[in-house]
Amino acid sequence: MSAEHFDVLIIGAGLSGVDAGWHLNTYAPKKTYVILENRERIGGTWDLFRYPGIRSDSDMLTMGYRFKPWTHPSAISPGDAIREYVTETAREAGVDRHIRFRHNVISAAWDSATARWTINATKRDDAGKETGVTYTANFLFSCAGYYRYSAGYTPDFAGRDRFKGTVIHPQHWPEGFSYDGKRVIIIGSGATAVTLLPNMARTAAHVTMLQRSPTYYVSRPEKDWLANLLRRILPASWAYAIPRWRNILFQRFFFNLSRKKPQQTAERLVQGVADLLPKGFDVKTHFTPSYNPWDQRLCLVPDADLFQAISAGKADVVTDHIDTFTEKGIRLKSGKELEADVIVTATGLQLEMIGGVKVSVDGKPVEWGKTFTYKGLMYSGVPNLASVFGYTNASWTLRADLICEWVTRLLNHMDEKGVQIATPVLNDTNIKTDPWLDFSSGYVQRSLSMLPKQGPEAPWRQNQNYFADIKEMRKSPIDDGVLHFSKASSEAASTLKRAAE
Repeated sequence: MSAEHFDVLIIGAGLSGVDAGWHLNTYAPKKTYVILENRERIGGTWDLFRYPGIRSDSDMLTMGYRFKPWTHPSAISPGDAIREYVTETAREAGVDRHIRFRHNVISAAWDSATARWTINATKRDDAGKETGVTYTANFLFSCAGYYRYSAGYTPDFAGRDRFKGTVIHPQHWPEGFSYDGKRVIIIGSGATAVTLLPNMARTAAHVTMLQRSPTYYVSRPEKDWLANLLRRILPASWAYAIPRWRNILFQRFFFNLSRKKPQQTAERLVQGVADLLPKGFDVKTHFTPSYNPWDQRLCLVPDADLFQAISAGKADVVTDHIDTFTEKGIRLKSGKELEADVIVTATGLQLEMIGGVKVSVDGKPVEWGKTFTYKGLMYSGVPNLASVFGYTNASWTLRADLICEWVTRLLNHMDEKGVQIATPVLNDTNIKTDPWLDFSSGYVQRSLSMLPKQGPEAPWRQNQNYFADIKEMRKSPIDDGVLHFSKASSEAASTLKRAAE
């Protein structure tokens, strides 16, 4: 039986996958496409994470789709509201009809002679039994995010097996788990930890956030007063656009200020935290990072809930290194022992490319660490493949929208030229090499060797600037002399091989 064929195969039915489907429906309506989703529901990240208080770490006025107004009263929104928003978008646009759930993509092999991808996946039935399925597609579009869904990152803690209580990673929160009246230690200080602490502190006996080093935090109201006011007096599109652009401009202004005046920005951020904590609190030890703002992502705290829990005595912060787990909790390098009934390892993610799919081009496996990223969405020597990777200094969806729009422009341009293959070709073998992600966060540093590289300038550099991306991805021509176009043929394989060398 021949494999089912589509013009575009999309991996993932989360925020980005639905975005991609909407753009194909709108700007390339003649293209056939399918979305393969490993999970049983729409939502991606917002379906995977179920830990207490799961919420957005960006305001939803900028993390929402540009074409679909966010109307929930909370701008820093609970996770279930985000999943419903994505689901509603898919339903209204008819994207949901293209989704096939319980499909786990295993491999994708490109053949230049036919200009097609062959995608192998497994399909699960209601009983969990898996069967192999195969598709072919002209274009592969990964919207699977950037981290491994199957497992988060947990260090090898000494003595972990000795602990008599419960150890949980937030990425796999047990359904119905009760921590009422229990002593909790949360290891970590990132977005997950600062979400968990105030939510668990409401019913736990006590919550301790154990961190190796401090993080920068900024508190913002959960509800945006301007957006909620305008929603009552203006059409939905206007009421959404005005505060959305205000937030986009403020994000850019604050990032630029952080880069130009890092010391002053750091002092203001630390002082902002000090103002929300009891007088005499040791802010220098627990809330004064050793790095500059935006060397790692800032953590957003809605309505100062983290600091309120600490001020009320329901929670505290300990800055130290772990020596070993014990039967009763954790012993620190300082010799102090923290007792707990529950330990939550909010220790980060494991990054992976293209959802962990094994990708090959004309029989040769793609080694992502040896590729260069083209516009932050395609890869040198890899034809007809794009992926969504958002901003590290702003909301993910701002860039996802632009990428999805650019991909439809590319597909339409290829049709106009009568070509089947588009490949970014790096001609300068001596190009200066920089990491794809200029972030000091542990989850990035652990994965640098398997991530693509980037060059010093466009198009071999991913902008961290929404306004520059609007110009580069919406206004600049598709045929830029770097993206090479060709027709399916046996000669195309040899040409592509030379381009990849």
